[in-house]
Amino acid sequence: MNNFSDIVAFVRVVEAHSFVAAAQTLGMSPSAISKAVSRLEERLGARLLNRTTRSLSLTDLGTGFYERCREALAQLDHAENEVSESRGVPRGKLRVDVPISLGRKIIVPALPRFIEQNPELTVQMSMNDRVIDLVQEGIDAALRVGNLSDSSLIARRVGNLRGVTCASPEYIERMGGPPRTPEDLKPEQCIAMFRPGSNQIREWMFRKDNVEHTIIPAAPLSFSDPESAVAAAISGAGFVRTLDFTAEAQIAAGLLQPVLEDWNEGAYWPVSVVYPQHRQPTAKIRAFIEFVTGLFPQIAPERIPALGATGTDGMPPPRSARMTAGAPPPV
Repeated sequence: MNNFSDIVAFVRVVEAHSFVAAAQTLGMSPSAISKAVSRLEERLGARLLNRTTRSLSLTDLGTGFYERCREALAQLDHAENEVSESRGVPRGKLRVDVPISLGRKIIVPALPRFIEQNPELTVQMSMNDRVIDLVQEGIDAALRVGNLSDSSLIARRVGNLRGVTCASPEYIERMGGPPRTPEDLKPEQCIAMFRPGSNQIREWMFRKDNVEHTIIPAAPLSFSDPESAVAAAISGAGFVRTLDFTAEAQIAAGLLQPVLEDWNEGAYWPVSVVYPQHRQPTAKIRAFIEFVTGLFPQIAPERIPALGATGTDGMPPPRSARMTAGAPPPV
């Protein structure tokens, strides 16, 4: 079949609803993807896609052709996975998605070791702070931080992260010393972080001995990413609340000083690998899960919400999950 690659391009375009997204998935240029689909249509003598400058849709003939091709490609993937699984060796391309700061600080520096341990694997990693549709984007697995709720994804917890509140020593001195309770923090002293796309400000929640206190930051500066907020705090813009890995180097260097550490009860967020339900945890996904598990602290279960009892493989059993919409942490 000399048009196999054209068929793959066509299926990925339909799944991604975009020539550009399909090109990113396949590691090709958008123009090459467009030419592949046009070549396939010319060979078949039928139009498969209705194209406009803003949308794509399947024609009647294209709908039937897509379904058959999708099933055929799924069978080929299954056959390949069976051979790979019988060898027990992770191989092929692993497409993963991770939050930006988490990827830069923790995952990317460790990837050379992962590739060295799995020489038959190649990794294609996307990094962004939006929760994407794994199937539509052609992603095998994604790393998510925060509590999970039911959806069409399977989740395996791989570790936990801790929250920290801090400011520059100079700013703390200027404010008359470190705050003793969250009530000592004024909202205008707290650097705000907002969720991209919604501009919704992230609340700060403190807890000690079952007493909770919530602050809605209202500093003159606000950011969508934690690294910028941390940089602003170093410059004396105010207090910042983030996950500890984002600020640990600055704290160790004395550029930032933690405060209210005794009010951090429960300030832990689980880190999970998620993947679509219809995909079995293949050797490459299992290898990724095992790898990232070694990169995160394993905090006592009573400090964080539980996903369930530990399975026989030493990891929490899979469950349907997705990010909760309420309060994702500032990663």
